[in-house]
Amino acid sequence: MTDLEKMGQKAQSAAFELGQLGTQKKNNALLNMANALVLNTKKIIDANKEDIANAKKNGIKEAMIDRLLLTPDRINDMSDGLRQVMDLPDPIGKVDRGWETVAGLDITQERVPLGVIGMIYEARPNVTVDAAGLCFKAGNAVILRGGKEAINSNIILSETLRSALKDSAINPDAVQLIDDVSHETAQKMMELTDYIDVLIPRGSGKFIKMVVNKAKVPIIETGAGNCHIYVDKDADLEKALKIIINAKVQRPSVCNSAEKVVLHKDIANQFLPRLYDALRANNVEVRGDTLAKAIVPDIVPATEEDWGTEYDDYIIAVKVVDCLDDAIKHINKYNTKHSESIITENYSASRQFMKQIDAAVVYTNASTRFTDGQQFGFGAEIGISTQKLHARGPMGANELTTTKYLVQGDGQIRQ
Repeated sequence: MTDLEKMGQKAQSAAFELGQLGTQKKNNALLNMANALVLNTKKIIDANKEDIANAKKNGIKEAMIDRLLLTPDRINDMSDGLRQVMDLPDPIGKVDRGWETVAGLDITQERVPLGVIGMIYEARPNVTVDAAGLCFKAGNAVILRGGKEAINSNIILSETLRSALKDSAINPDAVQLIDDVSHETAQKMMELTDYIDVLIPRGSGKFIKMVVNKAKVPIIETGAGNCHIYVDKDADLEKALKIIINAKVQRPSVCNSAEKVVLHKDIANQFLPRLYDALRANNVEVRGDTLAKAIVPDIVPATEEDWGTEYDDYIIAVKVVDCLDDAIKHINKYNTKHSESIITENYSASRQFMKQIDAAVVYTNASTRFTDGQQFGFGAEIGISTQKLHARGPMGANELTTTKYLVQGDGQIRQ
């Protein structure tokens, strides 16, 4: 039996035990995990400094290093996220529906854990904590495999969480980290169908596509974010400017940052020069189609490849369109089904956009940066699902459950 298979067996045993735990015991453990993170801040930051130094040595771009960086504030945020998960309703045992059949059978459909969840992700150590907390709340064991860029951070974070579980008299194998970051081990994890019930990848579009193509374990796909903001002819341009700058600049390396701006031609001449100046003031490279470049000659010409690209960097591309219908058509052609936003004061335009755009989350007059489990009130986030089965959008504890039917009879037999 391989080390991974042994890990899978331990996870299955832990998952069975977790399924029997009451809400209070789970919540006490989550509180201990949250406190342990804060108490171990120095150790965590010391390990993270090693990862940051290695990343810089390997020439990783600055926007991606931001994903990797842990600070006392970010560790506090992770700790607060676990406390928020603790305060959420326990999804396990929740009755979705119930009825009595003509044969007199009493049927209820109840929420149960998925079992063992595999998380495979790139350079974001906060995923280690978010995934562990949400999986645990929903009664699942988790096997974590982070990227090599964050290995030192992930090791100390997982050890901290496991120690807190042990102190809570709970099987620490509810949270396990694969510390071998080789591609071969990742591939073996993706084939661990006897032990892992579902695999959730998080990372770049290229990374997720690789996992989807190679995995034998069932996948919940968390997609890349080629997110658009459409500025309608009836937009409040002050709102539009503020929203676009927030959506692009706050954290350009994350999947909910804006990568494209689509402008209605009626406001393009007035708005684009202001937008360009504001973006350049924030060190954002602006690319655009021929109409955008005609308005602002310093714009870099966009290629066909640009429209489908998630930059994860200080780059944005601008498209000028004739009407709302053209904006919707363009966005639906190139988006990744993640998050899209319209800026408009026209109610009917807003409703048409929200109804016709094919994405997990659609906004009116708000930044795409809100597509986040914590911002949605889920405490933390396992990922943003861009598929339509079995979950869509930000995934919290409830999305880490499935259902089973409990049927109570009194001697009935089928005639």
